[in-house]
Amino acid sequence: MVSNRFLGDRILFCRATMAAAIFLAGAISLPPRMAAQVPPLRVAVPKAPRAPARPKLVVLLVVDQMRADYVDKFLGQWTGGLKRLVEEGAWFRDAAYPYAATETCVGHATISTGAFPATHGMVANAWWDRKDQKMVTCTADPDPQVKNIGYAGATPQGADTAWRMAVPSFAEELKFQSGGGTRVVTFSLKARASLTMAGHKAEAATWFDGGVWVTSSPYSTQAFIEEQAKSHPPKADFGKTWALSLPEKAYWYDEKALGAIPPAGWELTFPHPLRGKSGVSEPDADFYNQWVCSPYADTALTELAMKAVDSLKLGSSGGTDFLAIGYSSVDIVGHAFGPRSREIQDVLVRLDKDLGNLFAHLDAKVGRGNYVVALSADHGVVPIPEDMQTTGANAGLLRLPELRERIEKALAGFKYPKPAVASVSGSDIYFVPGVYEKLQHDPAAMQAALNAALEQPGVAAVYRAEELRDRPAAESPAVRAFANSYFPGRSGDLFILPKPYWLLDSTAVGKPRSYGTGHGVPYNYDQHVPVLLMGFGIQPGQYLQPITPADIAPTFAALCGITLASRDGHILSEALKKPAEPRPPTPSGATSAPH
Repeated sequence: MVSNRFLGDRILFCRATMAAAIFLAGAISLPPRMAAQVPPLRVAVPKAPRAPARPKLVVLLVVDQMRADYVDKFLGQWTGGLKRLVEEGAWFRDAAYPYAATETCVGHATISTGAFPATHGMVANAWWDRKDQKMVTCTADPDPQVKNIGYAGATPQGADTAWRMAVPSFAEELKFQSGGGTRVVTFSLKARASLTMAGHKAEAATWFDGGVWVTSSPYSTQAFIEEQAKSHPPKADFGKTWALSLPEKAYWYDEKALGAIPPAGWELTFPHPLRGKSGVSEPDADFYNQWVCSPYADTALTELAMKAVDSLKLGSSGGTDFLAIGYSSVDIVGHAFGPRSREIQDVLVRLDKDLGNLFAHLDAKVGRGNYVVALSADHGVVPIPEDMQTTGANAGLLRLPELRERIEKALAGFKYPKPAVASVSGSDIYFVPGVYEKLQHDPAAMQAALNAALEQPGVAAVYRAEELRDRPAAESPAVRAFANSYFPGRSGDLFILPKPYWLLDSTAVGKPRSYGTGHGVPYNYDQHVPVLLMGFGIQPGQYLQPITPADIAPTFAALCGITLASRDGHILSEALKKPAEPRPPTPSGATSAPH
């Protein structure tokens, strides 16, 4: 029997449960406007990051034989483009080539590819071809289908391309990786400069030969170059005079450069007339030799470059275009008059003005900040030996024909064929087929050849090819430099290191040399060059860490979002502007905490 109290409790519990259920049902069925009184938490979805911007135009300027110290010496006299590069750009003050073969073809190929000659294969301006047993230039193309093409009706000889360059140029990679919209245009007085900067193909790769502008069949011809060749040919400068640009007291050096050997028709002193051989009334071979040794040639290259910007609308295609100029006249002036001359000082003053005009043109047509520029040099130059001797230094001429004869005499006693030496080209000694292989197994004869070379006045050391293969981790800077230059099959069998300030001289015995000085050795005066970057993505300033000109192409590649085959050069990341850090998304309706 259930008590009345228990039944009462059960009734009360059931009533409470039913009331709670009715209340909850009502709460759940409230209209939406009642539930919306508490706002929901909305989190902002971050937008996908935009692709990094790219420069509209990449500009490469290589001033042939421009030593790095010229910037320090002459900056105060510049008012145009060279000054702007220093003041608005990134100036790397410790840039040098880490190899021995400091020559034009080698340097331009290194800057262009981001590789050292041991990788890109352009070991000299010319080398001994073991297969054909003759000297070949770095751009000579044996393909019978390839022909040089002259503008304005000219019919040049030869066939020149970049086919011997073993890796692609930056410009080639840019064009290939960017979908084909890139236009590649290069100019220089020298084929080995224009072609190595362009690579294996280009919209225009143009150089100067025998009074006319020239290209070759794998590269396109351009109507604007044809028009310029007809309306403003180099011969239009016949009769002009190269005079001093500054007051005479502004020049550092004597009126006559000691040991200088000027082009035919010129004296050792300013002014220098562009009139060819005395008495001629129209341009001749002497005139064109004078023209390339004058600032007027640099001006002509600048005008061609500006015409290219206008005619091809470089920097306006939506992609990234490439323009390169190899300014060759500084090299020709330097060979004739040396680094301590009024001529070098003045040709740089004129180049400064030309570059100022070029940059102003790019500002107007491409837009200031839309293009990036790099300026460097392919090599430096040794002081004229006769001039250096006035300081009391041990300087002189290392006469290569005499060196060759010493080696021949040393091997004659070992019953080697004569001639045993096929060629001596710069620092490289090449033996006739089979001789060096035999020497490697004949220690006495090998030592005799080495001793003979070391006895030649001006020789500091001699290295063997097997010491340089595979870039050994040598402690000697000289061995490392020669190893970075060594390319199997093209480089020599023995290598000569001259003493400092001794000039390698190939002049035949008994004949006067035809130039004042040269370059091509692993000393600072030949290796140390300027590297200046300016424009898109570049953080201005002076940078003191050691770099090489091979770092230019990887830096361009980083700015353009492409990659290169070579690993020799490095990105100059310290001179690149850092992208702004993205801010984290802020929830809608929330307020940031005070700082």
